[in-house]
Amino acid sequence: MAPVEELVAAVLAGDRRAIARVLSLVEDNGESAHRLLAALHPHTGRAHVVGITGAPGTGKSSLVNALAALVRRGFGGHPPRTVGIVAVDPTSPFTGGALLGDRIRMRELAGDPGVFIRSMATRGSLGGLAWATADAIQVLDAAGFQVIFVETVGAGQAEVDIARTAHTTVVVEVPGMGDEVQAIKAGILEIADVFAVNKADHEGADRTAMALEMMLDLNTGPQQVVHHGQLMVVAAPPPEDAGKGKGWRPPICKTVAVRNRGIEELAQAIEAHRAYLQESGLWQRREEERAARTLETMLQEELLRRVVAAHPPEEIASLVRQIAQRALDPYTAVQRLLGEVPPG
Repeated sequence: MAPVEELVAAVLAGDRRAIARVLSLVEDNGESAHRLLAALHPHTGRAHVVGITGAPGTGKSSLVNALAALVRRGFGGHPPRTVGIVAVDPTSPFTGGALLGDRIRMRELAGDPGVFIRSMATRGSLGGLAWATADAIQVLDAAGFQVIFVETVGAGQAEVDIARTAHTTVVVEVPGMGDEVQAIKAGILEIADVFAVNKADHEGADRTAMALEMMLDLNTGPQQVVHHGQLMVVAAPPPEDAGKGKGWRPPICKTVAVRNRGIEELAQAIEAHRAYLQESGLWQRREEERAARTLETMLQEELLRRVVAAHPPEEIASLVRQIAQRALDPYTAVQRLLGEVPPG
């Protein structure tokens, strides 16, 4: 394998083969992954990260395909830009395999040198993202891709990790999947910066859009989501003097991705949100939230690694048996592994 310095230089130069190799090392948690990411980190922070999330079957891949093609052409006074795509697919709980079908759906983009598509399997990770998604975004950002689309796995209402990973989160809805009831449920709909009602040529599209409007009228104050036992602010109110006192109301765009309808309007809404973040000062806030999530995740992984390395497998297996036999509670077992409680 090429030395770390050579790989870093190649990634910064936009070498596609080097980008793919580094992404593989990062995804496999290879020996050089940490050094590579550390060297690339100073060159990140320039890309606009756009999350595309929603239930399975809403047409997320088709939307990403259409949006990426539009960004590459340029629109509404915006020049053509390079695009990175991270598409997350579910891993089978039985075989451990993943279809990675987004490469099939986005095959028309494959020949464009200004587009880089990376499919990633969740490998058991919850929340709609693969565990290495944030690192993959860093690599594509360092490689110079100006807009990075992250398509989540489509897990449903629990899929809120994207809100702490992207600058702009697009929630995709379609007619006929619950409409009014779905629109007022807590969870995934509350993380939206932009709504896309896809397959808007189907019956019920107007009702779906109206239900979303009603939900927005009911929703006041900062958007917050309780996730994994923690309160994470995904859209804090802007400073008083930001945006001339006006907050951000998520626009609702009707699209038909397979027919390329409404795509430019959706892209304009995404760009408007980017401008709002930058003008209000919330861009830096979101960068800090992304950094906090990365730090938290790395701390969890490192602490787990140290605990496992410090205790022989037999000891951990013994604790597991005691917990299963109700001779020991899990909280005491954790404290014992951390050294807070001496062995009895």
